[in-house]
Amino acid sequence: MTAIDWLRQPLALSRRATRALEALQPAAQLAARLYVSLAFFRSGLTKIADWDTTLALFHDEYHVPLLPPELAAWMGTAGELALPVLLACGLLGRFSALGLSVVNAVAVASLADIAPAALQQHVFWGSLLAALVLWGPGRWSLDALWWPRLAARAG
Repeated sequence: MTAIDWLRQPLALSRRATRALEALQPAAQLAARLYVSLAFFRSGLTKIADWDTTLALFHDEYHVPLLPPELAAWMGTAGELALPVLLACGLLGRFSALGLSVVNAVAVASLADIAPAALQQHVFWGSLLAALVLWGPGRWSLDALWWPRLAARAG
């Protein structure tokens, strides 16, 4: 028996395992989209539930660079309400993941003092969003249905 014969079975097993893991990718991408979307959407709902408190927080606690507090409050809330809906559906998935990445980064940067657990949560969200930006929203998304049809019409 040659060295190649010894490798055939482990290589075949590796190929089967890789195919099985790749079959799980759409579910993992959907789970990541829904998890991050829910976190940001809930934050947006909290902001609109008590707009006076939201404005006070943007004036006193959140120090968003380069933007007046009122504009930052409106933009942040709009981003937290609109982008998660797009991301959850997988519509303009990379754009919405990138937009939420900006919202996430600004949220971390705007707080002078952030608890380690909160920072870790933002890092986790950022990691999921980075993966969605790089690899897209997956086969179980509106992008996967829409873009091929649009390209077929255009080309």
